[in-house]
Amino acid sequence: MGNIFLFTMIIGIASSLVLIPIFKHEEANKKVDKKQKIGVFIAVMVFLMLPVFSFFYFSNFDRNFTSLWPLAIFLTVGGAVLAKGTERKIKGLLFLASLGLGIYFLTAFIFNADEKYQVAKMDAKVEIQTFDEKETPASVPPQFARNKMKKAFGQVPNTSYFELGNLQIQKLNGDYVYIAPVEFSGFFKWWKGERTPGYFSLSATDSSANPKFIKAEMVYTPSSYFNRQIERHIRMQYPKKIFYGDVQLEINEEGKPFYIRTYGEFISARNGFTAKGLVVVDSKSGAMKDYHISNVPEFIDGAVSPEAVSLQNSYYGNLVHGFWNSKFGKSDVKLPSDEGTESNVSPIFDENGKMYYFTDFTSPKEGVDSMLGYSLTNSRTGKATFYTGNPEQSYMDSQGALQIIEKKFIEKKWHGQMPILFNFYGEASWLTSVLDSNGFLQNYFIVSAANPEISVYANTPNEALKQYKTALQRGKGTVDGSSKADEKQISGTVVRVYKEQREDFTIVSFLLDNRQNFIISSERVPLAIYLKEGDKVTVRYLDTGGDFLPAKELVIDALQ
Repeated sequence: MGNIFLFTMIIGIASSLVLIPIFKHEEANKKVDKKQKIGVFIAVMVFLMLPVFSFFYFSNFDRNFTSLWPLAIFLTVGGAVLAKGTERKIKGLLFLASLGLGIYFLTAFIFNADEKYQVAKMDAKVEIQTFDEKETPASVPPQFARNKMKKAFGQVPNTSYFELGNLQIQKLNGDYVYIAPVEFSGFFKWWKGERTPGYFSLSATDSSANPKFIKAEMVYTPSSYFNRQIERHIRMQYPKKIFYGDVQLEINEEGKPFYIRTYGEFISARNGFTAKGLVVVDSKSGAMKDYHISNVPEFIDGAVSPEAVSLQNSYYGNLVHGFWNSKFGKSDVKLPSDEGTESNVSPIFDENGKMYYFTDFTSPKEGVDSMLGYSLTNSRTGKATFYTGNPEQSYMDSQGALQIIEKKFIEKKWHGQMPILFNFYGEASWLTSVLDSNGFLQNYFIVSAANPEISVYANTPNEALKQYKTALQRGKGTVDGSSKADEKQISGTVVRVYKEQREDFTIVSFLLDNRQNFIISSERVPLAIYLKEGDKVTVRYLDTGGDFLPAKELVIDALQ
């Protein structure tokens, strides 16, 4: 607390010197003695200190003197009006200087647009690596996860004291999970309870999993008050740091909860932001430490806040040719999507367990749902890559995918949430969770970004992926394999056959005597409808590692 008192005292003294006339005419000096002058000075100083202290204490604003420019304008104009003679001229000059500084701060966003773009500039690539179907994507939508946690809230001791906090996703002991802290439901509940009992954990890959309540007392939280409120606790330790984004809960491998917050620097003139590091706080003891972005603890996934990433995406998409172009000409402007689950971005994990923030970019032209590219930002380093997609194809953006789902289930009034672009078998494809009007998960929908007529849905992502293989084999898409799928050929005898009629084609699943299962569409190989048990066949397929391997060619010896 000492820092904020000293800070406000300096402001109070300086403000009093500016506002109160120092020199007066001799007649006035005879009427006001020295003690009265000191009394007025102290009264004005205390009067000014109270609102300044309240503002910085309750807002948790950074305590840099540059943040005081609005107050400087107000005080200098007041001081100039109350002063006379030479003193008025001096304070008038101070007013003009503070006014000029204020104009500089207010208009900086126009002049530092190029610098913002350079800071946010991304590496460029064509396409993300293909998805390995041996993995299960973290595809449980946060709204559904939150609903399940609320229904499990009876596990919390003294339930009436608390409510569910913000949801975050992270990798914990090799599993992808949603984490949500238990928060106080009001001031008097905090006053009586003093500390929260723990947090909820729920699988982000298995929609049938149930939430688990983990006991872990937390004293410094977002819903606590006064100096135990986590943002204020951090600000007291780091009064001058520039923070951007909300605090986030991170759990280490032992299950201990920590709160983190991203800090950085202004681009210029208190405008713009670039992340430089983060502060980590033990939620029970309050002990804290700051880390540079290059030295983040291993257990932390979201070192760069989603708000900071969203801001960088905005710089990159809008400011490619400066500020005025973003408002009028809009040449090469790309608008980042607002369909993300956290501050317009969606956290996803790659096959190595690294977390990235996904965002797709669309055209600024109204009524156009064509995607201009998409970005992945490393959540630990802030390093971003922009993917242009196949230049020979036009990709549908996330909004277009959500509209297809809405039309598909228009009678049931279901809607999509958390659209993520994957490279499934060489085809850019949107995987989206489908929820009902109450926020409960109904199915998973996959649609080709380049060929929207190719779409499937199923109860699990892997089931939908299996159907999507078949849909791509019908001839409208391509199945080029995945990052670990080699094209192979095998000969054998058919042991079992299963045929499923789909509209005007047949899906043929068959088992060879080597215990491998294959699947193929009659649209790809029409003679597959004649396949029967005992046939000797030669199959060219993709070794994806799945239960049913996608066959690209099927030769039935008896029909040759």
